[in-house]
Amino acid sequence: MSLTAATQPRVAPGFRLQWEPVQNCHVLLYPEGMVKLNDSAGEILKRCDGARSIDDITADIEQTHALHDLSADVIAFVELAGKQRWLTWD
Repeated sequence: MSLTAATQPRVAPGFRLQWEPVQNCHVLLYPEGMVKLNDSAGEILKRCDGARSIDDITADIEQTHALHDLSADVIAFVELAGKQRWLTWD
């Protein structure tokens, strides 16, 4: 299904997002290993709960961090995470 601003992404089955204090970052765990995420990826992925749209995720990040015009960046990351099979959506 194509990605739009109304898409509600969620972490895909088989992956688990968590904060890793030793790494001081969010990580995405899966049976074969772990992906260490940068701050931006962690901020996006922790909001991908299947209930919030990309618009909602973007607005929350912009408000929380006093940033603007992040829509294209969030969509680009969600597309990439989908290709990596980290995220899924209906």
